[in-house]
Amino acid sequence: MTEYKSYAECNYNKALELLRELGKIPAPSHCEDKRAEFCRDFLKSLGADNAYIDNAKNVIYEINCESSNDITIFLAHTDTVFPDTEPYTMTEDEEKIYCPGIGDDTASVVVLLMLAKYYTENRINPKNGVMFVMNSCEEGLGNLFGIKTLMESYKSRIGRVISFDACIGTIYNKCVGSHRYKVTVQTEGGHSFGKFGNKNAIAELSSVINEIYKINVPQKEGTKTTYNVGNIVGGTSINTIAQEAEMLCEYRSDDRECLEIMQKKFFDIFDGARKDDVKIEVSLIGERPCAGEVDEKLLCELTEKCQTVMREFRSDVSLKSASTDCNIPMSVGVPAVTIGVYTGDGEHTREEFIIKESIKEGIEIALKTAHSILEI
Repeated sequence: MTEYKSYAECNYNKALELLRELGKIPAPSHCEDKRAEFCRDFLKSLGADNAYIDNAKNVIYEINCESSNDITIFLAHTDTVFPDTEPYTMTEDEEKIYCPGIGDDTASVVVLLMLAKYYTENRINPKNGVMFVMNSCEEGLGNLFGIKTLMESYKSRIGRVISFDACIGTIYNKCVGSHRYKVTVQTEGGHSFGKFGNKNAIAELSSVINEIYKINVPQKEGTKTTYNVGNIVGGTSINTIAQEAEMLCEYRSDDRECLEIMQKKFFDIFDGARKDDVKIEVSLIGERPCAGEVDEKLLCELTEKCQTVMREFRSDVSLKSASTDCNIPMSVGVPAVTIGVYTGDGEHTREEFIIKESIKEGIEIALKTAHSILEI
């Protein structure tokens, strides 16, 4: 049995214990305080006295970073997509643990804590410094605030970023950018009988949505572009011509040029729907950048190291595009990849589950990946 496999086996029960405790703690984006405290306290219990929580609710644990300008960051996000403020309901059988957010990204956080535990207990001091970060605000309208704050704090000192945020066998090495909007339509409205013929905000918004769904997305080779209207609300009563209606919508692409094309198409529709008696207000509520000018050689080397390790556990390793914490470092030219460290399904639903035994593999993958990248 290899050292890494032995460590994973020996710490499996401890990892499940952490997963059960951490998994029940509610953590909507911007409200990760209790999870952050849990992670910081666990690290301090290991002897990581310098572990701390920053002003973005990121938990940060540095090893040998004081004078390094080539820091490697390993991270996993603590927030979930669920708005709950009461503890999540968790159930378990012999094979699986079921709980909202248990995989995305709680299991990854636990694997990261086990990686930090290994480095602390074995007094490993990487030449160029390593940072373990349990970051906030990755999901939805968290708008990647945690990683943004981290990158701004350390600026040019970061050499590479590896995010744990997927199932085993998956590697995300291309960033999906997005723009998200709240669009509000206002009209005069009125009584449904007495003012019949006045503009109806719901009807006007419906026309806007109809035009969005006629968009032909850019067909640039090797890229993917999408759009979506995810929520609509409005109106007063069945016998009232609606004065106001609003929607939440987005477009996404893994190519910066395509993202710009979609921006123009959306705003052409918004501008075309405005009339003297129809007001349209557009608010940007979320923005995630695509990759900027990243050194392709360095990104390929980082991806290959992650692939080599992952192929020891899965014969078919997928390279995909996604919107993750890696968008931010990649947007400023820092090589970054996201890798999977658990097996499960149902992410972003309340039926989400992970396969318990996969945590052993996840810990081993994390150790081997870290040692390969840091050349230990």
